[in-house]
Amino acid sequence: MSQDPAQDDARQARRELPIERGFPIERVNEISEKEGRAKRYYRPVYTMHKWWARRNGSVFRAIALYSLLDDPSKVTVREPGANESLSEFGGGFSEIQALIDQVDLASPESLWELYPKDVQVEDTKVLDPFMGGGTSLVEASRFGAEVHGYDLNPVAWFVTKKELEAGQTSLEELDAAFSKLEDELAEELQDYYKTPCPNDDHTADVVYEFWVKQLDCVSCGHTVPLFNDYRIGNGRYDNKGDYNVLCPDCESVVLVDDWRSEADCSECGYEFIAEDGNAGGGDYTCTECGQQYPIIDAIEEQDGFETRLYVTEYYCSHCDEAGRNKTASRGYKRAEPFDHELFADAKQEWRAADELHDYVPSEQIPLGIKTDSAEFEGSIGGGFNVLRQGYSHWTDMFNPRQLLLLAKLSRWIDDVEDQNIKEYLLLALSESLNYNSMMIVYNHGANKATNIFKTNSFDAPLTPIENNVWGTRYGTGTFTKMWQMVRKGVEYAKAPTERYVEDGETLESPPFSKPVGEDATVSCGDARAIDTEDIYDAVLTDPPYYDNVIYSELSNFFYVWQKVLLESTYPQFEGASTPRAESIVANPAENKDAEVFESEIKQAFESINTALKDSGVFAFTYHHSESESWGELLSALCDTGFEVTAAYPISADIQRAAWQLIEGGAVSFDIVLVARPAGERAPISWNSLRRRIYRTARDTRERLRETQSVSEGDIGVIEMGECFHEYSKHHGKVTRAGETMSPKEVVQGIYGVLQEGSSLGEIDVFLDLLAASDPTYDDLNKLSRGTSADPERMKELRLYRQSGGDFILGTWRDDERMAYIQSRVNGEGDSSLNALDKAQFLRYRFERGESIQNYLSKWKVDDELRGLCEGLAEATGDVVYTRILGGEGLRSFNDDDE
Repeated sequence: MSQDPAQDDARQARRELPIERGFPIERVNEISEKEGRAKRYYRPVYTMHKWWARRNGSVFRAIALYSLLDDPSKVTVREPGANESLSEFGGGFSEIQALIDQVDLASPESLWELYPKDVQVEDTKVLDPFMGGGTSLVEASRFGAEVHGYDLNPVAWFVTKKELEAGQTSLEELDAAFSKLEDELAEELQDYYKTPCPNDDHTADVVYEFWVKQLDCVSCGHTVPLFNDYRIGNGRYDNKGDYNVLCPDCESVVLVDDWRSEADCSECGYEFIAEDGNAGGGDYTCTECGQQYPIIDAIEEQDGFETRLYVTEYYCSHCDEAGRNKTASRGYKRAEPFDHELFADAKQEWRAADELHDYVPSEQIPLGIKTDSAEFEGSIGGGFNVLRQGYSHWTDMFNPRQLLLLAKLSRWIDDVEDQNIKEYLLLALSESLNYNSMMIVYNHGANKATNIFKTNSFDAPLTPIENNVWGTRYGTGTFTKMWQMVRKGVEYAKAPTERYVEDGETLESPPFSKPVGEDATVSCGDARAIDTEDIYDAVLTDPPYYDNVIYSELSNFFYVWQKVLLESTYPQFEGASTPRAESIVANPAENKDAEVFESEIKQAFESINTALKDSGVFAFTYHHSESESWGELLSALCDTGFEVTAAYPISADIQRAAWQLIEGGAVSFDIVLVARPAGERAPISWNSLRRRIYRTARDTRERLRETQSVSEGDIGVIEMGECFHEYSKHHGKVTRAGETMSPKEVVQGIYGVLQEGSSLGEIDVFLDLLAASDPTYDDLNKLSRGTSADPERMKELRLYRQSGGDFILGTWRDDERMAYIQSRVNGEGDSSLNALDKAQFLRYRFERGESIQNYLSKWKVDDELRGLCEGLAEATGDVVYTRILGGEGLRSFNDDDE
């Protein structure tokens, strides 16, 4: 944002956006919660590929709606599926203007009427400098905005690029390419996952293969399988309610009533409890000699581990089509010699297929906080040690059969001539890696594979499962299932719809007229390097949060596979890994702590401010639980020329937030923060700001309680946003006891105000009356409402009196007030004097030319007295209050008094 003499005037004249006045948090959270449970139905474009901590599209659609609609003359609203503007909006202006104008804190839902409509906004540019999975860009592009995105991570760049290109991609060409792939490769790949059908003399399809890691006992040499427990999966169909478990003795798959209770094997009679495995807590117990030993130590000493196939989950289409019982056509069985031989053949083929080795990654797993956290000082929570568990290269996370099939798919995709089609096939292959490695486990309750990043880390399982890479009718995460998700994403992007709630029913709109990403540009680059100036109307983003997600290290898993086919086309894929040192994140592996993160995010905010128009808005989602981090965020925004104007909770644990706000603990919730370029900031004392914050919070709370059925947690977050707004107008110029307060100190003070409740007393009300122009008794009553101040008590303290219809404040010039103070100084002693009494008494003596030094020495100038004098000086413009204490004080309140 350029610095120009007229910029303050421009900021004063800019429109207040709907999102600054109100935001329909209940409606947003309602639809966001529904989307979160069924993402692939609400917005399939976001399920084409994994990205971490991705916000729901409905959240950013709502943010865009309330941020971009400020000028009705630029807005067109169409009924989805229709060609003409809605008649009730008359082409755009007056009706839309009314919807915009009606938005306020107490009643924010007028504009929500347009949420499911096909809204287009002309001549609008939107930036996301931390685009990640691209949600904000996709949603803004649906409003017709020109969108620009940046991300340092090549995987984020590639994923977002394909989301935004989906609307301009031919489904017919995608279908033709996949049909060709299916014709040429499907049968070959499916043959690697066959198993004898237990019902007849034919083969069935493998859905999943169950493997267990094995080590040699350090004491007796016995080969020890490492089972946490012996669960297989819930019973299905006729066996629903029972549980499939593995017999530890004969390794048959048997049904039991309860896997946590003792049972007899139906095949060999062995008595066991399936819950009681021989590995847990990082140790194994030898099933022969009883030796206990740390698993990681044994892996390091034996230079790795072995794996053994022990169970197969199958599906037989022959039996299914023949009308056999479902229990017969799909189930679990002990791995047979056929299964072991089929895998051995694939393993041998992989070893001999040198030409295919170019299509899998050759890179080593980099040392990092997510791969061996013990190597670094500092922690991000949890112990991560995949490099200590027998994995050194990315290919170690796959077995030979998986590598063989993935390489065959990659090679076929590489031969596709159309680069765009090639990239969508690669996107499906890359996403299938989520479920096709030896790093995934079985969800025993849901009877399906989990994905590798269920905990946002590289957890090395003791009992991994192998998916059917190409896929069969059942199973999740196969290449064909991922391709179907990519295709649905493209189909949606070409004609997006919107799901919404009306009268308690979830509805889906007809397709919108504008596809996703029609005017979009994405760059693989650092937010701090954005060099544009004054061009963006809005910056909508979801920035990194300290060490919440180490994107660079996690995304390497996908990067090394994408690199195989993309490095010759895009230079950002030439490196051995994604950029880590440059990433804005707190990561001990790069000696980057919270302080470094705060410095780097501030640099990014500076670039954002420069790129944003003076009239623009910076709206972003954020999550953190520590009040100290909120202080740093507030500081980063204000130091880079922003003013916080609103905050709203989204998809949060609101009840927990409410309790923590009340009890004074750390508050954990997600919020939308709204900021605008700041104007000139005025100095203020903490005494005055505290009173403003208290009254702002009180008024906000009362309005929301009267007009909306929002929770106390919602109210607390919105209150905090309003308080941040008050502070950011004075950032860097808030003083307490003669010292400038840091943003962290202010945030702690804000928390204190919110937690203490009625913390304003008689002196606070008196100071507000001093600052008012021609105050009245009615003003006294209004200012006292909701505080602990008692007007009658104030009268007793001679802080005001009424005479002949006049309302007279008890200042140092008022004889009755000074007589009251003098009597206490002379009669009752210093203990009966409050800070206001002392300040006014000193001011009175100073004015009369009488000595005050003895009183200063006797009373001592503490923070309470100094803060009170600052408040008096600010309220009255009389800087003598601060001079009498021996400090310079707030010189700028009224320089003429010097």
